[in-house]
Amino acid sequence: MEENVSGDSQVDAASATPDYDVVVVGAGMGGIYAVHKFKQEGLSVVGFEGAPDVGGVWYHNRYPGARVDVESFDYCFFFDPALYQEWKWTERYPPQPEILAYLGHVADRYDVRRHFSFNTWVSGAQWNPENNWYEVTTDTGQSVTGRFLVMTTGQLSKARKPNFPGLDDFEGEWVQTSHWPDRHVQLEGRKVGIIGTGSSGSQAITEIAKVADHLTVFQRTPNYAIPALNGPLDREKYDELAARVPEVWEGLQKLGAAANIPSFVGLSTDFTPEEQQAILEDRWRNVGGQSIVAIFLDQGISDEANALVSNFARDEVRRIVKDPEVAEILVPDAYPIGTRRLAVTSGYYETFNRDNVTLVDLLADPIETITATGIKTRDHEYDLDLIVFSLGFTAFTGSIDNANIRNEAGKQPSDNWKRGPKTYLGLTTREFPNLFLVTGPGSPSVLANMIVDNVQHVDLVAGIIAYMSDHGYTRIEPSEAAQDAWGEHVQEVARPLIRYRTENYMVHVNKDDGSRVFMPYAGGYARYVEECKRIIANDYEGFEFA
Repeated sequence: MEENVSGDSQVDAASATPDYDVVVVGAGMGGIYAVHKFKQEGLSVVGFEGAPDVGGVWYHNRYPGARVDVESFDYCFFFDPALYQEWKWTERYPPQPEILAYLGHVADRYDVRRHFSFNTWVSGAQWNPENNWYEVTTDTGQSVTGRFLVMTTGQLSKARKPNFPGLDDFEGEWVQTSHWPDRHVQLEGRKVGIIGTGSSGSQAITEIAKVADHLTVFQRTPNYAIPALNGPLDREKYDELAARVPEVWEGLQKLGAAANIPSFVGLSTDFTPEEQQAILEDRWRNVGGQSIVAIFLDQGISDEANALVSNFARDEVRRIVKDPEVAEILVPDAYPIGTRRLAVTSGYYETFNRDNVTLVDLLADPIETITATGIKTRDHEYDLDLIVFSLGFTAFTGSIDNANIRNEAGKQPSDNWKRGPKTYLGLTTREFPNLFLVTGPGSPSVLANMIVDNVQHVDLVAGIIAYMSDHGYTRIEPSEAAQDAWGEHVQEVARPLIRYRTENYMVHVNKDDGSRVFMPYAGGYARYVEECKRIIANDYEGFEFA
């Protein structure tokens, strides 16, 4: 619905001019594109970034072995065919240095950097209801007003801090994979310990083991590590795609994950046991990567179908790891495959066949304290020169809370999210006018190719701002009814999933009654895009304008 409020105060507010049309927070892939897009639309824009340069998660996550798990054909911008044609990826799955170089190239090519204040964290964003804008403050003392506040801070960017007793007593060096220092961290000839075996931890483990004197891996929950089957980029294929960039972009909009992953072969029940095993063998040996979670149509909803894939992966661990006792500790049997984030690696399980690698099972022998010389578990002590923490992130809400966004009642968005996030399209949230949460909870977000995801959301925001300008509006927020209906739809498409009933960072669980709220949109990226198009065609149905 549209709500057009008249009156002298509204006329005064509309005529007031903020410092900027748009304030962008974050200079990762979303922030780089947002500044470019808004400038292209003729809007005045300023950006703030806590890091010294562009890159976002790819600036901070520079740990050894860091690389994306989406193929380079799809993990890039498509808004300018010339950009796609001129950039030369080198590998199927680009490594962190190459992705960071790419984002820097894009920022330079479209003159984005000069619009950002770097080494600057947003410390507050207060909504001013009289003027319909945000008053944004930073830790450097900078203060600006902006009509719209666009958060491109990502959903996996606020790292969990190490919280182990005795850490301050450790006389060696410690680092985090999520904030790896922009300097040389000596690994060669050192006794290294790493805590965490998730996506980042498993990538780091594989590389650190190659150079460390000894690596001790502290594992709480074994993860599924899928072979990346990485290699040189298929240049012929890339050139073919580069010749038809607009068509490729349109194709990505019609895919469930906004990436070209081999499609499902059918229901598991369509095949004999022998055929099932042959299909699994082919995917594991010849395709790898995220395709492992998209083999059978029913593996995400049927326990029996999922068990086929899970057990195959578990047997692969036992086949690869030579020591049977070590293999059983590494077997991922705590949850079904695809219900938590996969690790896509090269040689992860083979790493545990090395003489210089020790695996510690924290379920059997938990950490008691960090000492001056290393880590003490209940039964053992490990002398270490360097500790690497790979502990994951405060997903979805961490970076939003960090910016200290406040509405006229003094509330933060997460104050209304005690029982799970409430958004409309994962982009806006009730009671917070003119705030856009790019790839926020309730959108495909982490379940889709994030670079495509970000572009689609920024384009949506740009369209909303243009619509408001055309109609003389200065304020937008979702209606309560639209937000509630969208929230129920997000849960409706998620409820059949095994992932919905499995503990993972995508599910908010209310402790009092055990009720669950699935945070990203699991209905598929293509379905989400079509819903956005329908809402736009209906004059931005579900939004209230003033």
